[in-house]
Amino acid sequence: MRLPPRITTVSNMSDDSTPPPNPTPGATPPPPPGGEVPPPTTPPPPPPPPSGAMPPPPPPPPPAYGDYAPPGQVQTGPQPGGLGARFLARLIDGILIGIVQGVVISAVIVNGIMGSDNGLFGADDYAGAAVSGVLGAILYVGYFAFMESSRGQTLGKMALSLHTQGPDGGLPTMEQAIRRNAWAGLGALAIIPVVGGLLGGLAELVIVILIAVGINGDPVARQGWHDKFAGGTRVIKTA
Repeated sequence: MRLPPRITTVSNMSDDSTPPPNPTPGATPPPPPGGEVPPPTTPPPPPPPPSGAMPPPPPPPPPAYGDYAPPGQVQTGPQPGGLGARFLARLIDGILIGIVQGVVISAVIVNGIMGSDNGLFGADDYAGAAVSGVLGAILYVGYFAFMESSRGQTLGKMALSLHTQGPDGGLPTMEQAIRRNAWAGLGALAIIPVVGGLLGGLAELVIVILIAVGINGDPVARQGWHDKFAGGTRVIKTA
Protein backbone atom coordinates (compact mmCIF):
# COMPACT_ATOMS: atom_id res chain seq x y z
CA MET A 1 0.00 0.00 0.00
CA ARG A 2 1.48 3.35 -1.02
CA LEU A 3 1.44 6.19 1.55
CA PRO A 4 0.95 9.85 0.50
CA PRO A 5 4.05 12.05 0.47
CA ARG A 6 4.95 13.86 3.74
CA ILE A 7 4.53 17.65 3.55
CA THR A 8 6.96 19.82 5.57
CA THR A 9 5.88 23.38 6.39
CA VAL A 10 8.69 25.95 6.54
CA SER A 11 8.09 29.17 8.36
CA ASN A 12 8.62 32.15 6.14
CA MET A 13 8.77 34.81 8.96
CA SER A 14 11.10 37.72 8.48
CA ASP A 15 13.79 38.87 10.93
CA ASP A 16 11.74 41.90 11.89
CA SER A 17 8.96 39.74 13.23
CA THR A 18 11.29 37.75 15.45
CA PRO A 19 10.40 38.52 19.06
CA PRO A 20 13.27 40.05 21.10
CA PRO A 21 14.93 37.83 23.60
CA ASN A 22 14.12 38.39 27.26
CA PRO A 23 16.65 40.81 28.85
CA THR A 24 18.91 39.49 31.54
CA PRO A 25 18.39 41.23 34.90
CA GLY A 26 21.14 43.81 35.50
CA ALA A 27 22.37 43.79 31.91
CA THR A 28 22.62 46.93 29.78
CA PRO A 29 19.75 47.09 27.30
CA PRO A 30 20.76 46.99 23.62
CA PRO A 31 20.83 50.28 21.71
CA PRO A 32 17.78 51.15 19.67
CA PRO A 33 17.78 50.70 15.88
CA GLY A 34 19.70 53.33 13.94
CA GLY A 35 22.64 53.59 16.37
CA GLU A 36 21.14 56.35 18.54
CA VAL A 37 22.21 56.25 22.19
CA PRO A 38 19.55 57.36 24.68
CA PRO A 39 20.50 60.27 26.96
CA PRO A 40 21.58 59.35 30.50
CA THR A 41 18.79 59.33 32.97
CA THR A 42 18.82 61.85 35.88
CA PRO A 43 19.25 60.17 39.26
CA PRO A 44 16.19 60.41 41.44
CA PRO A 45 16.19 63.08 44.19
CA PRO A 46 17.15 61.99 47.70
CA PRO A 47 14.29 60.75 49.80
CA PRO A 48 12.64 63.31 52.09
CA PRO A 49 13.58 63.28 55.78
CA PRO A 50 11.54 61.03 58.00
CA SER A 51 8.24 62.37 59.18
CA GLY A 52 8.68 64.77 62.12
CA ALA A 53 12.38 65.43 61.52
CA MET A 54 13.25 69.12 61.13
CA PRO A 55 16.36 70.47 59.38
CA PRO A 56 18.86 72.23 61.66
CA PRO A 57 18.17 75.96 62.06
CA PRO A 58 20.55 78.42 60.38
CA PRO A 59 23.17 80.08 62.58
CA PRO A 60 22.06 83.38 64.15
CA PRO A 61 23.35 86.57 62.53
CA PRO A 62 26.15 88.45 64.29
CA PRO A 63 25.06 91.15 66.74
CA ALA A 64 24.43 94.54 65.16
CA TYR A 65 25.89 97.82 66.36
CA GLY A 66 24.94 98.34 69.97
CA ASP A 67 23.73 94.76 70.49
CA TYR A 68 25.39 92.33 72.83
CA ALA A 69 26.10 88.72 72.09
CA PRO A 70 24.52 86.13 74.40
CA PRO A 71 26.80 83.85 76.42
CA GLY A 72 28.73 81.47 74.20
CA GLN A 73 28.90 83.80 71.18
CA VAL A 74 31.67 86.19 70.16
CA GLN A 75 31.01 89.86 70.81
CA THR A 76 31.42 91.74 67.52
CA GLY A 77 29.83 95.09 68.38
CA PRO A 78 31.05 97.77 70.76
CA GLN A 79 32.07 96.60 74.18
CA PRO A 80 30.12 97.75 77.27
CA GLY A 81 31.78 100.15 79.65
CA GLY A 82 33.25 98.51 82.71
CA LEU A 83 32.50 99.37 86.31
CA GLY A 84 35.85 101.05 86.96
CA ALA A 85 35.68 103.36 83.94
CA ARG A 86 32.10 104.35 84.69
CA PHE A 87 32.95 105.06 88.32
CA LEU A 88 35.83 107.33 87.34
CA ALA A 89 33.66 109.16 84.81
CA ARG A 90 30.97 109.76 87.45
CA LEU A 91 33.63 110.92 89.91
CA ILE A 92 34.96 113.49 87.44
CA ASP A 93 31.44 114.78 86.79
CA GLY A 94 30.72 114.88 90.51
CA ILE A 95 33.81 116.98 91.21
CA LEU A 96 32.94 119.44 88.43
CA ILE A 97 29.34 119.75 89.57
CA GLY A 98 30.47 120.11 93.18
CA ILE A 99 32.68 123.06 92.23
CA VAL A 100 29.81 124.77 90.41
CA GLN A 101 27.43 124.05 93.25
CA GLY A 102 29.87 125.39 95.86
CA VAL A 103 30.69 128.56 93.97
CA VAL A 104 27.42 129.49 92.28
CA ILE A 105 24.77 128.08 94.59
CA SER A 106 26.33 128.21 98.04
CA ALA A 107 28.51 131.31 97.71
CA VAL A 108 26.42 133.50 95.44
CA ILE A 109 22.79 132.46 95.96
CA VAL A 110 22.69 131.18 99.52
CA ASN A 111 25.33 133.35 101.18
CA GLY A 112 25.25 136.43 98.99
CA ILE A 113 21.54 136.80 98.26
CA MET A 114 19.99 135.07 101.26
CA GLY A 115 22.64 136.14 103.79
CA SER A 116 22.97 132.65 105.31
CA ASP A 117 26.17 130.86 106.24
CA ASN A 118 24.51 127.45 105.66
CA GLY A 119 25.66 126.05 108.99
CA LEU A 120 25.12 122.37 109.79
CA PHE A 121 21.92 121.65 111.71
CA GLY A 122 21.52 125.34 112.44
CA ALA A 123 17.91 126.37 112.82
CA ASP A 124 18.62 129.82 111.41
CA ASP A 125 20.28 128.29 108.34
CA TYR A 126 17.55 125.77 107.49
CA ALA A 127 16.31 127.86 104.56
CA GLY A 128 19.82 128.16 103.12
CA ALA A 129 20.46 124.40 103.40
CA ALA A 130 17.11 123.59 101.80
CA VAL A 131 17.67 125.96 98.89
CA SER A 132 21.21 124.68 98.40
CA GLY A 133 20.06 121.06 98.39
CA VAL A 134 17.18 121.60 95.98
CA LEU A 135 19.18 123.70 93.54
CA GLY A 136 22.08 121.26 93.72
CA ALA A 137 19.76 118.34 92.88
CA ILE A 138 18.31 120.23 89.92
CA LEU A 139 21.81 121.09 88.71
CA TYR A 140 23.03 117.51 89.02
CA VAL A 141 20.08 115.82 87.28
CA GLY A 142 19.81 118.56 84.66
CA TYR A 143 23.49 118.31 83.77
CA PHE A 144 23.39 114.55 83.17
CA ALA A 145 20.01 114.62 81.42
CA PHE A 146 21.02 117.41 79.03
CA MET A 147 24.47 116.03 78.18
CA GLU A 148 23.34 112.43 77.69
CA SER A 149 20.24 113.27 75.65
CA SER A 150 22.04 115.81 73.44
CA ARG A 151 25.35 114.02 72.75
CA GLY A 152 25.41 110.81 74.80
CA GLN A 153 28.42 111.92 76.84
CA THR A 154 29.14 113.97 79.92
CA LEU A 155 32.55 115.54 80.44
CA GLY A 156 33.58 112.58 82.55
CA LYS A 157 32.49 110.10 79.89
CA MET A 158 34.40 112.07 77.26
CA ALA A 159 37.55 111.74 79.36
CA LEU A 160 37.05 107.96 79.73
CA SER A 161 35.84 107.33 76.12
CA LEU A 162 32.37 106.21 77.16
CA HIS A 163 29.05 106.81 75.46
CA THR A 164 25.46 106.44 76.71
CA GLN A 165 23.01 104.74 74.35
CA GLY A 166 19.25 104.62 74.40
CA PRO A 167 17.34 101.32 74.19
CA ASP A 168 17.27 101.58 70.37
CA GLY A 169 21.01 102.17 70.04
CA GLY A 170 20.75 105.93 69.46
CA LEU A 171 20.86 108.80 71.89
CA PRO A 172 18.60 108.46 74.91
CA THR A 173 15.62 110.77 74.99
CA MET A 174 15.34 113.51 77.60
CA GLU A 175 12.81 111.41 79.51
CA GLN A 176 15.09 108.37 79.50
CA ALA A 177 18.06 110.46 80.61
CA ILE A 178 16.05 111.98 83.48
CA ARG A 179 14.81 108.57 84.60
CA ARG A 180 18.36 107.22 84.43
CA ASN A 181 19.77 109.97 86.66
CA ALA A 182 16.78 110.80 88.86
CA TRP A 183 18.41 109.12 91.84
CA ALA A 184 21.06 111.86 91.86
CA GLY A 185 18.37 114.35 92.92
CA LEU A 186 18.07 112.89 96.40
CA GLY A 187 19.98 115.90 97.66
CA ALA A 188 16.62 117.65 97.54
CA LEU A 189 15.78 115.82 100.78
CA ALA A 190 17.61 118.69 102.46
CA ILE A 191 14.23 120.42 102.63
CA ILE A 192 13.47 118.08 105.56
CA PRO A 193 14.51 119.95 108.71
CA VAL A 194 17.57 118.78 110.63
CA VAL A 195 17.98 115.27 109.16
CA GLY A 196 17.15 115.91 105.50
CA GLY A 197 20.74 116.34 104.32
CA LEU A 198 21.88 113.22 106.16
CA LEU A 199 19.03 111.12 104.77
CA GLY A 200 19.78 112.31 101.23
CA GLY A 201 23.45 111.41 101.53
CA LEU A 202 22.76 107.93 102.92
CA ALA A 203 20.14 107.25 100.25
CA GLU A 204 22.56 108.21 97.46
CA LEU A 205 25.25 105.96 98.95
CA VAL A 206 22.90 102.96 99.05
CA ILE A 207 21.79 103.56 95.45
CA VAL A 208 25.38 103.87 94.23
CA ILE A 209 26.17 100.50 95.84
CA LEU A 210 23.12 98.89 94.22
CA ILE A 211 24.11 100.29 90.81
CA ALA A 212 27.65 98.97 91.19
CA VAL A 213 26.36 95.52 92.17
CA GLY A 214 24.02 95.46 89.15
CA ILE A 215 26.75 96.47 86.69
CA ASN A 216 29.22 93.98 88.10
CA GLY A 217 26.61 91.20 88.04
CA ASP A 218 25.78 91.71 84.34
CA PRO A 219 28.86 90.60 82.35
CA VAL A 220 27.07 90.91 78.99
CA ALA A 221 25.48 94.38 78.87
CA ARG A 222 26.78 95.90 82.14
CA GLN A 223 23.42 97.46 82.92
CA GLY A 224 22.60 98.77 86.37
CA TRP A 225 19.12 99.02 87.75
CA HIS A 226 19.00 102.69 86.69
CA ASP A 227 19.64 101.61 83.06
CA LYS A 228 16.75 99.16 83.24
CA PHE A 229 14.55 101.75 84.95
CA ALA A 230 15.22 104.07 81.99
CA GLY A 231 13.99 101.43 79.53
CA GLY A 232 17.29 99.69 78.71
CA THR A 233 19.99 102.36 78.35
CA ARG A 234 23.58 101.20 78.04
CA VAL A 235 27.08 102.63 78.38
CA ILE A 236 29.59 101.50 75.74
CA LYS A 237 33.20 102.14 74.94
CA THR A 238 33.89 104.47 72.03
CA ALA A 239 37.58 103.69 71.62
